[in-house]
This record gives sequence, structure tokens and C-alpha cells, in this order.
Amino acid sequence: MDTNDFDFENRIMTTSYTAEDSDVETSLRPRHLEEYVGQEKVKENLKIYIEAAKQRGEPLDHVLLYGPPGLGKTTLSNIIATEMGVNIRITSGPAIEKQGDLAAILTNLNEGDVLFIDEIHRLSRSVEEILYPAMEDYALDIIIGKGPSARSIRIDLPRFTLIGATTRAGQMTTPLRDRFGVILKLELYTPEELATIVRRNAGILGMEIEDDGAIEIASRSRGTPRIANRLLKRVRDFAQIMSDGAIDRKIASYALNKLEIDHLGLDNVDRRMLETIIKFYDGGPVGLETLAATVGEEAVTLEDMYEPYLMQIGFLSRTPRGRCVTRLACEHLGLPYRAPRAAGGDQIRFFDEAEDKHE
Repeated sequence: MDTNDFDFENRIMTTSYTAEDSDVETSLRPRHLEEYVGQEKVKENLKIYIEAAKQRGEPLDHVLLYGPPGLGKTTLSNIIATEMGVNIRITSGPAIEKQGDLAAILTNLNEGDVLFIDEIHRLSRSVEEILYPAMEDYALDIIIGKGPSARSIRIDLPRFTLIGATTRAGQMTTPLRDRFGVILKLELYTPEELATIVRRNAGILGMEIEDDGAIEIASRSRGTPRIANRLLKRVRDFAQIMSDGAIDRKIASYALNKLEIDHLGLDNVDRRMLETIIKFYDGGPVGLETLAATVGEEAVTLEDMYEPYLMQIGFLSRTPRGRCVTRLACEHLGLPYRAPRAAGGDQIRFFDEAEDKHE
């Protein structure tokens, strides 16, 4: 198999932010909580926290948002700033390389402002140590000079709200995680919620879309609004050229089939990964590093971008010896299923297989 066939960088189903997403994403983002679709539990609690903070005349407590990429963590942080009536400063963990970078950002904040740090788990340890007193005491401890003449000074900061977003909450250090007063987890969206988002965004973009067309796009979007928006723009192109511009189920299905995205949201890359495990490694188990070398991609990319969804729909399983493809995946691909092999070479018999043989 030619590993060049894997277009990992440009796949349309990726949850990673791409340059194309910036074209219309700003205009599509809701600006108030009532416009934000889905995440009902998060919205209910957040509404209470915001209203209580406004009544007390205090900034909102520090907020940690975590969950898979593309679910709206940045959008939600902008909504919080809007609801609180304050400005927001946006940066990311990898962009803050030195303590002085973070100190410059913090000292330029105004009273009540929101500081949003994306991928906060990638902050360096030295930068984190500057954050601790800033979050707890609204102060900066800075050391001036070197050697015996060095001295420490404390700079008071305006009271602010830090909003951290991460796709890997487990990689955050415990001292940093414990300093957030509000911790919210964002879940994958249901097809009905995504259909509502698709219809809303189609209206903003001036597109006509029928309910069945919105459902068709939503059901293939892997529970992620970012992917739904991307697919909506691609389906719009097909509708513009091949019909009168209106999106119905027929044109949506045709466009998505042309993009090689099936009814479960799997694209060509997902199917090739599964087929690699089935055809080259008899369905598994196969180690992550071995699989990554076979398909020509970094192991961390497979682990972060592809495996989560395949595991969520029951197509891939992790075992102590490696990754295995399930019976459901084989049935979906129309390939014969082979039970994973144990360490001694014998097949591991699952309950249903043993029962079938007994019969």
C-alpha cells in the first residue's frame, strides 16, 4: 500500500483548525449563550455562575474547558467575555515561551478582563509558576537582577478571569488544574444538535437548506461542529453547480459520497487505517508505533486525531498488546472478521464466538 495515499494534512474530517476555517468561522460563531447550541448542562451552570458574578460585581472565577477539539471551547470563551461585558485576550500555551511573555500579557489586562489560553497543558513549568500567584492573589512575583544582588518584587494585577482550554486535561499539572474554580467538560454533539447548527449557519451564509439535508450533513460530522461547518461549505459548492443552490438530502448525500465520507462519518483515511490492521495484521493486535510506521504518520497523530472516534463507535479497541479491529468494523467494510490472537498464537474466543461453535 502506498502511504502517500494518506492525505493526513488536508483531510476534510480532521477536527484540527485549518486556515480555511477562518474564512467564515468568525461570523458563524454565536455571541450569546442563548445562541449557543448544545452542551445544555454546561450552559445551565455557566449561566448561573455568570449571573452570580455580575450581581456581586466580581470577575468570573477561573474556568477550565476540556474535551475533544472542534466542540466550541474558543467560542464559549468569547461568549463568557461578552456576557460579562469585558474584553478578551486570546493566546495559546505554545506561544508563551518565557515568563516575560506571560508577565507582559497579564500587566496589560484591565479589571475583569478575560485571558483565554488555548492548549494550556502545553505551558512550560516555569511559565506555570508565574500563573499560580496571578490566579490566586492577582499578583506577579518577579525577580530582578542576578546573583547576590537579585531581589524579588511583587506587582499587583487587576482582577481577571483566566479561561484555559485543553484537549488533554490529564496532561495538566495538578497544581494548575486545582486553581480553576469552574471545570467544564464539552461532549460530542448529537446529530439533532448538529442539524440545528447547520441550519443556523446556512441561514447566515445565505443558503437554502432543507431539514433532511441538514440531518444528512450532521449525521456524517462525527459529532463535531467544526467538521459540520466544513462539510456545509463543501456541499454548498456541489449545490451551487449541480442544482439551484438549495441543499436537500439528495444533493447532500451525493456531495458527501463524492468526498468519500460514509454515513457514519468515516472518510478514506479512517477506512484505510482499519483495512491496514485487517489485511496486514489479521485484525490485530498491532502496536501503535508499528501501525504509525505502516501508514506513514506520527503515533501521537493517530492516537489524538483518528483513534478516539473509531473507538467511540466501537470499530477499534485497545488491548495491552496493541490495537484490534472489532467485528463491527469488519461488517461495515464488508471484510471477514478474525478474532484477535493471544500471545501463544491461539485465537481469543469471545463469548458470542464460543456460543456459535457450541451451537
